[in-house]
Amino acid sequence: MARSDRQASLTILSLAIGAFGIGVTEFATMGLLPFYASDLGVSEPQAGHAISAYALGVVIGAPVLSLLGARLERKRLLILLIAFFGLANLIGAFAPSLDLLIAARFAAGLPHGAYLGVSMLFAAELSPSRRSAVAVAQVLMGLTVANIVGVPLAGAVGQMFGWRWSFVIVAAIAALCALAIARTAPAVRDGVPSNPVSELRALANLSIWLTLGIGAVGSGAIFAVYSYLSAAMIDAAQAPAWSIPLALSCFGIGSTAGSYLAGRLTAWSQFGASLLLLIGLAMSALLYAAVVGSWPLMALSVLLMGLMSGLVIPLQMRLMQVAGEAQTLAAALNHAAFNAANALGPLLAGLALSAGYGWASSGVVGAGLAIGGILVLALAWAHARRPRPPMAVQRPTAL
Repeated sequence: MARSDRQASLTILSLAIGAFGIGVTEFATMGLLPFYASDLGVSEPQAGHAISAYALGVVIGAPVLSLLGARLERKRLLILLIAFFGLANLIGAFAPSLDLLIAARFAAGLPHGAYLGVSMLFAAELSPSRRSAVAVAQVLMGLTVANIVGVPLAGAVGQMFGWRWSFVIVAAIAALCALAIARTAPAVRDGVPSNPVSELRALANLSIWLTLGIGAVGSGAIFAVYSYLSAAMIDAAQAPAWSIPLALSCFGIGSTAGSYLAGRLTAWSQFGASLLLLIGLAMSALLYAAVVGSWPLMALSVLLMGLMSGLVIPLQMRLMQVAGEAQTLAAALNHAAFNAANALGPLLAGLALSAGYGWASSGVVGAGLAIGGILVLALAWAHARRPRPPMAVQRPTAL
């Protein structure tokens, strides 16, 4: 039994390494935006398309790869997903133009949602039911640690040695993860969906799509600000180079505390937690817009935004309630929704910047997206409160 517990712990650690690599490549690309824009000879709003391309890859890849791999055992599927992720990052490191970088970022995003969704379910399967939630949190801790340590380090490496080395490092992390899973994870087939069609049918539930919509719109507030943070600090605040990794670490510290906060709020109320976090995102985005020009205050506002970034937790718990037979697909789609926000936020903020509204406009766009998330939340709340129609009673036919 002790050996089995140790194997489960090592497997969860291996899965968390992959989550760490995913977190680094997703967020470090935003921090490195000014550097690869300059190297490739494009404007910063144009370079932002590489961020949106990754997010689009997640949105498309999460449902498609989850369904295509539904009949594979979890171990084999996870190795294939993280290996593909590493290869795509390596290709991005050698991209000679923005178009090829965008294509590589799109490819790197394809396995993102499927890997995290399947990892969460696999970790839960390997743990006793009373500890399954803890196991899932341990896997996702890789994303949190990435924001505290990995993203600032990748940003520092990118500044000192070139942005391409950040992608090489992520590819190496992915290779380490694949090897670790191969060596530690058991071959478990229990819980693998045997009929992907049944999962697709379960997605006819409107509650699932409203829940996903909250994250897809509301979480865009984070990415509208975060994507252009480095460029705004350099251009509008004349921030020293060392302050950018510090500001990125502030977001990571805030998101770590935010995960704990979101968990406590979710235990009280899923809808209440979502509302409070969305209000917090809107307020911190407006604060960012107000303090652009002072890099210490910009870093503080980003820390507060990180504190409100745990929206994924109440939404995941809501999905577990309403997804029915579509648990695997819904788990992947939750990450897809988060990355739809990753595409929407930079796109709208980039349009505002291209129109000449200044760096503060990204904060205003972020506040608008958070308010949009509140509106979708109101629709989801109203739908959840609708009385269910009574079951039809068969009446005897008249003779």
